[in-house]
Amino acid sequence: MRTGDSTKERILDNAERLFAERGFDGTSLRAITSAAGVNLAAVNYHFRSKNDLIQEVFSRRLAPINARRLALLDACENEAGNGVVSVERVVRAFVEPLLRPEGIAPAGRLPLQTLLGRMYAEPGRNVRKIFLGEMKEVARRFRDAFQRALPEVPPNEILWRLHFTIGAMAHTLAASWIIEMLSGGLCDTSDANGKIERLVAFAVAGIESPLPLRAHGRRARPSRPPGPRRALAKREDL
Repeated sequence: MRTGDSTKERILDNAERLFAERGFDGTSLRAITSAAGVNLAAVNYHFRSKNDLIQEVFSRRLAPINARRLALLDACENEAGNGVVSVERVVRAFVEPLLRPEGIAPAGRLPLQTLLGRMYAEPGRNVRKIFLGEMKEVARRFRDAFQRALPEVPPNEILWRLHFTIGAMAHTLAASWIIEMLSGGLCDTSDANGKIERLVAFAVAGIESPLPLRAHGRRARPSRPPGPRRALAKREDL
């Protein structure tokens, strides 16, 4: 590995660790250069700005996962030919690459849930923009795949269900301590296969569920006791 590459990786490793520990706004470039043992010129050479550094931190962790997601979806669609890929297979392609141990914590790196947890805790505008940029193509491809699998479900409902699935994944990643505490050790969060199968089954049931009664965002009229005339009419109907 060339020296320049080593310096860049050292900056990224320390930036990732400090972002997870202190947050994005709470981590200065000076803190990163001090931890990485480099000067500010090295950071400016490899990354034009702090935002570019944050983007690179996310990209090197999410890009391989997203590439795997798209490869699995491509394989499913190629196998289906002119047919439709089932919801279960689409969900599995979306969920599995993220929850596999090699996706969560590559050798020598912080667990991904630590970084994602920090992102959810302080979703500043720049961080949101960076994260959405990383997810844009994946979200579009999987939204379209779900729409083809469920043509009777309106597009806005597909997006809600994809949103809830992402939420379940993020909660599973960033808050596994909750189920460990509630179950008293009964639920084994280190069982990647069991975790994936349960989440896939849960997401499929939600995505395939019947449309809610107020599926188009209409607010129901508040209920009120019947007035005298309505009450009288009801009695006459009996």
